[in-house]
Amino acid sequence: MKLVRKDIEKDNAGQVTLVPEEPEDMWHTYNLVQVGDSLRASTIRKVQTESSTGSVGSNRVRTTLTLCVEAIDFDSQACQLRVKGTNIQENEYVKMGAYHTIELEPNRQFTLAKKQWDSVVLERIEQACDPAWSADVAAVVMQEGLAHICLVTASMTLTRAKVEVNIPRKRKGNCSQHDRALERFYEQVVQAIQRHVHFDVVKCILVASPGFVREQFCDYMFQQAVKTDNKLLLENRSKFLQVHASSGHKYSLKEALCDPTVASRLSDTKAAGEVKALDDFYKMLQHEPDRAFYGLKQVEKANEAMAIDTLLISDELFRHQDVATRSRYVRLVDSVKENAGTVRIFSSLHVSGEQLSQLTGVAAILRFPVPELSDQEDDSSSSED
Repeated sequence: MKLVRKDIEKDNAGQVTLVPEEPEDMWHTYNLVQVGDSLRASTIRKVQTESSTGSVGSNRVRTTLTLCVEAIDFDSQACQLRVKGTNIQENEYVKMGAYHTIELEPNRQFTLAKKQWDSVVLERIEQACDPAWSADVAAVVMQEGLAHICLVTASMTLTRAKVEVNIPRKRKGNCSQHDRALERFYEQVVQAIQRHVHFDVVKCILVASPGFVREQFCDYMFQQAVKTDNKLLLENRSKFLQVHASSGHKYSLKEALCDPTVASRLSDTKAAGEVKALDDFYKMLQHEPDRAFYGLKQVEKANEAMAIDTLLISDELFRHQDVATRSRYVRLVDSVKENAGTVRIFSSLHVSGEQLSQLTGVAAILRFPVPELSDQEDDSSSSED
């Protein structure tokens, strides 16, 4: 994401002009745009024209509209963002108050105006415009006959390809059908890796599986690379890291990211940091339950006691339609930071973010035990706002 201009007043009202440059920038934009904001962007509008003879035709024209945002739709697989609202500025093609849907496009700038820019939104802009926050991890999660090729970025776990091949069982004295199907499966996975992984960007490609599938696959891949003189794979051989996972399904990626070898290799990535924070929370919940809480009310009370060491919170909470509720989460984040706590904002599109959402989307690891909160735990987690 490129920041073109930023005009924020002392009362935190103002506007920013941004240019999305990558598909992931649409995810960042989705987290920036809220109902009631003003969005100005280039769009295509179908307009009717009448000739001097009275015949009516229609043309598609490119024009710039300013909408008051009423609805936001994000397609996570295609990374497309559509914003619907009413026109609030004079335009030769669109009447005031007319509805229109703008599909934000890569490399076309847009201007977003808000009555109140909060700290969480401003921090996301900083992250989105920082080139260090990029897709630096790829993963192949596989088992015999099933593989998911994923890109793990700072904000998302994107499934780029799913490979499924029916593998016949081995039969006594005849394994040829099984071996041929397995080879066909491996070849399709290799092709998917070459098609979807940008080797000049990624720092590491995880190959995760149960049993010996990952070793057999990597042996096959590099044997074929030598035979076909595939320089792309051979030159990046050191980036492949084999780790254990219980299955070839996407949710097993969390196990792979938790592996100590992976954690040390990816210690500078946000994705690994999120996974470690969630893992630390679960360990604390198991061994010292007085120092691990989840649920908004519980976490707020822990914060009042200035006890929060690490706050884990899902970014989907900041997209809440109710302004007062959204502000409540922002205040919690600001307060934890003021009290020298660490705040980790999880992406709801990450496997770790999905797990945090099952724990109400907000959790905390405490500096010291707060036993009195334990008595209220059941009530707060069953009656969350």
